[in-house]
Amino acid sequence: MAQLSVLIAGCGDLGNAIAERLCAADFRVYGMRRNIDQLSTSVVPIEYDLLNGDAPPKLPQVDYLLYTAAAKSRDLDTYQRIYVDGPLKVLAALPEAPKCVLLTSSTGVYSQNHHEWIDEESVAAPSNPFGERLLQGELALAAAHPSVSRIRLSGIYGPGRMHLLSRVRCGEVAPLEPMHYSNRIHRDDAARFIAHLVQMSAQGETLEPVYLATDDAPSPIGEITHWLAQQMGVEIRSQVPIQRGGSKRCRNERMHATGYELIYPDYRRGFAELLLKEA
Repeated sequence: MAQLSVLIAGCGDLGNAIAERLCAADFRVYGMRRNIDQLSTSVVPIEYDLLNGDAPPKLPQVDYLLYTAAAKSRDLDTYQRIYVDGPLKVLAALPEAPKCVLLTSSTGVYSQNHHEWIDEESVAAPSNPFGERLLQGELALAAAHPSVSRIRLSGIYGPGRMHLLSRVRCGEVAPLEPMHYSNRIHRDDAARFIAHLVQMSAQGETLEPVYLATDDAPSPIGEITHWLAQQMGVEIRSQVPIQRGGSKRCRNERMHATGYELIYPDYRRGFAELLLKEA
């Protein structure tokens, strides 16, 4: 059987983690990013800045396109270029359409804010222009290719993502009331799940158009930060709302239905390992 190939556009931290797993599974992986010196050594580099208005360089023919770019700044022009224009620009630059396209998006496309349980069938109606750009990019790409799977990730945490730990270490936690649910997924689970989807497709399985990628335990952010403070032995000095998106609870039954098993099914498991590595 011929070696299957993948282009990961916007191959940053998450893309690199996916690439390592696909390379280990004997895929030929191309990684597109601005700083190619930060790519894993097993990845074939393609130097290109997705914020560049010019067309991408000549691209290889690939079986799969993974678009995993993330905006580095929160302004609408950047969101437009990264999440709406970028996927279409890369897809159009390929010599032929790939077998399948996978796009990482966010649970930020949902505006539910009253602790509701949501899943892939829930209404996606963003409440801010940033979420609107995400959903616009999803729909535009889905209209441009017959086989697109959108992976809506909840808040990614893990190696290199220490913002919440840093706040708690300074004695700042979120209040327990009013309760505000948050949803998260460890970086390694996000990468392994997306690589799992590619391998499913390679084995002839049909992917769903949308997946929620999140762990098993939506939890109040106040509970999480108080637990972290206790684990770190930190004296709580202030309580400040730490709210990212609406208070909702994301279901992951469709994710589990693929046969994927989470390494870190809840925040305690994931953060405990991060704290242990810091000790």
